[in-house]
This record gives sequence, structure tokens and C-alpha cells, in this order.
Amino acid sequence: MPQLHLELRIQSRNGHLPKSRRLPCQCGTREAAEGLSQGHAEITPEPRPSQALSLQGMALWLLCSKPLCAFQVPSQPKVGSSSSYWPARHSGARAVLLLLYREHLNPSGHSFLTKEELLQRCAQEFPGVAPGSAGPWPALRSLLHRNLVYRTHQPARYSLTPQGLELAQKLAESEGLSSLNVGTGPEEPSGEEPEVPGSASAELGASEGSVQQPPLELRPGEYRVLLCVDVGEAKGAGHRPELLRQLQRLHVTHTVRKLHVGDFVWVAQETRPRDPSRPGELVLDHIVERKRLDDLCSSIIDGRFREQKFRLKRCGLGRRVYLVEEHGSVHNLSLPESTLLQAVTNTQVIDGFFVKRTADIKESAAYLALLTRGLERLYQAQSVREVFARQLMQVRGVSGEKAAALVARYSTPASLLAAYDACATPKEQEMLLSTIKCGQLQRNLGPALSRTLSQLYCSYSPLT
Repeated sequence: MPQLHLELRIQSRNGHLPKSRRLPCQCGTREAAEGLSQGHAEITPEPRPSQALSLQGMALWLLCSKPLCAFQVPSQPKVGSSSSYWPARHSGARAVLLLLYREHLNPSGHSFLTKEELLQRCAQEFPGVAPGSAGPWPALRSLLHRNLVYRTHQPARYSLTPQGLELAQKLAESEGLSSLNVGTGPEEPSGEEPEVPGSASAELGASEGSVQQPPLELRPGEYRVLLCVDVGEAKGAGHRPELLRQLQRLHVTHTVRKLHVGDFVWVAQETRPRDPSRPGELVLDHIVERKRLDDLCSSIIDGRFREQKFRLKRCGLGRRVYLVEEHGSVHNLSLPESTLLQAVTNTQVIDGFFVKRTADIKESAAYLALLTRGLERLYQAQSVREVFARQLMQVRGVSGEKAAALVARYSTPASLLAAYDACATPKEQEMLLSTIKCGQLQRNLGPALSRTLSQLYCSYSPLT
């Protein structure tokens, strides 16, 4: 049997072959070939070059005789390895892994989630996840880099890799959620309560022991409209404290708080609370997100632009305002003006936001003051007489002067209905209001409008 020499070459990261060893071996080419599964080797018999054999694989095992020897090429650790990775509690990565693991266990699920589904479920089931770099979307990119999540299809679908599935299972077991109840699974039998983890059961016990507070109801005159400013708009140097100074100059009642969504919201706060240190509050249906042009550019680049709009649309408030504030020249920004204009247009047309553009921080503060004054007028106490006059003016042909004349005779809807009930015939009801004098010329209201109002308050048929 000819003597074989094994030449072992280990390739470095930069592509060079720094080391090469020739090892004598007393085995045949077939035995040597059967032992190869990794590495790069050249086996050449001497002195006949025609029997040269070159094999390449993943690991190197060489079986020899007299003595039996084995050589193994150590594998290089992969960049971004997940072997020692353990996401922190209340982090976006942990939430994404648990959500995908729950979808994997769901028998009626698809074993994948889209980006919108991930963000929506994370906002609903993990509200404590911190925004920014620890949020679900930046964490998803990190999980893709660590080979714990893979992406397929277009639009993108995200699923767990085998390594990610193993890590997600360990995370679920560490939190006592190894079964991870899926929402579409079979219902729990009546009389049996699902097991609750220790931390969750403690919270439930605390809530059961505490006295349930009745729902807060604020009547006219019992509250004031208060502007809440996010703490991020008040800290820092330059323009942020300037905004508070402008609000104070405009005599806008405001407070600085940590807001999880938006930069400005309005609340109705009790004026005579039982506990002066903790007055009751109700959030009004308006929210404002403020962006300077330079901040708008950076949010578009790092992905916060879409995430913040998604969170605003899911916050439950109907009147969403996107306040875009000019800042310097558009030629000094990191994105072209056409890109910013397209983003702002999409925010109004597609996302349904009201977009307000201001020239500087003074104009932004003036707009916030104007909104505050408008909300104060909208929610101020109104008498029944005023509401009744507004109701009458919704009828075509009833002007302000005619409504004032009607409420001067019948100040409430109840008094008008009592007058209609006192009429003997339907014809008398139709002519009840025809002789009421209106305006400076003291003209009659007229039979046509009187008939329309009688149909509105006395019949169930459509108006004619």
C-alpha cells in the first residue's frame, strides 16, 4: 500500500491559508475519504500523483491504523451567536419571542406573524415594553441578526428558527408559561380555573382585596380642562424649555407628565376632589404628536415614524393631530424635501391624521393654546335652554333669531311637548307656533315651519 500524506489547511477570516501541515498516514484513500466530513484537506499518495484526492466538507475525521489517530478541526463561533443570549425582562426581544412561540403552539395558527400583527399584539399584551431601542421593531432586527427569527414572503412573515424555538421555550418555562395558553384553543371547563403564575396571582390577589373604585363621572362645573405635556418636551436644552415658557406666556394651564403615547393630551380634572393629592381625571378625545423637521427626518430613518403612528392609531383617541414644526432650512436636512412632503401627505391622507404645519415654536405654542381654549368652550357647562336652541337650529329654515324667539316662549323641550299635548287636534298642533313673532321686524314664524316642527316633535314619520 502506498504511503499517503495528508495536507491540512485551515482557512482564516481574511481568506489566506496561513498554516499547512503534511501528516503521514498508513491507510488507503478509501478509508481516509470515509472519515472526512468537515474542513479542507488534500490527500496525495507518494510517489504516484495520479492517485491524488481532494475532498472538502464540514468536519475532519481521519481513521488510521497502527496507531488509530483522529484529527478534528474546531469550528469557528458564528458572529452574532445566540448560544449565550438571554433577553431581559420587559424587553422587545423577549416579547417578540414569546408571541411567536405562542403562535407556533397555536393549533389553528399559521406559525408566523406579520410585522403589523407583532406590533399590535405587543402593544396589547406587553404594554410595559420600553419604546426606542428596546422596542419590538428594533428588537426584531436584532433577532434576525442572531438567527433566532427568520423572514419569508412579501409582505414579510416572521417565524422562529430552531434556535429561536429552543430559546423561546426556555423563556416561557422561566416565567411559568410553558403551556402558553393560546386564545383560539379549547375553552377551560366550567369550575376549573387556569393556573396563574406567582407574580400574576399576587397582582390578582391585591386587586381582589382592594375596594373597586366606581366609574368617575364629572358633571358641568366640576372639572377644568388641563393640558398634559410629555416630559420629553420639557427636558433638554434650547427649544424644549422654550415651549413651556411660551405656554406660560399665553396663560395655558398645563402640567408636565410622562406620556406613553403622543406629546400632548388634554384631561378633564376634578376641581373639588375628595383627595386633593389625587384628583380624578378623564382623558379627552384629542392627542397631538409634535415633530420638528430634523426630528421627522431621524424618525423616518430609524423607523420610529411608522411605529409612533401605529401606536397613536391604537391609543383609542379619535382626534389625532400631527404637528410639523419648521426648523431651519430644508436644504440642511438629511432627507430631501420631497420625501418629507410625501411622508406628511401619507400621514394625513392614508393614516387619517390632521396635519398642522407651524413656522416656529411660538406658533406651535399658540396652536396648543388655541386648542385648549376650544376644548374649554366645547366642554363648558351649557344650560338646557342653550342646548334646545342649538337643536332647533338644526332644522332647515330655523335661524338664530327664530330659535331665540321659540326658546323665549318655550324654554325647554318639555314645555314645548306639554303645549303640543294640550292641543285638541293635529291641525291645532301644526299651527301652534305659526304666530310667534321673530326678529326685529316681528314677523310670524309661518305655518310651513310650524308644521315641520310639529312633525319633528309629535310624529314618528319622516319630515315632509
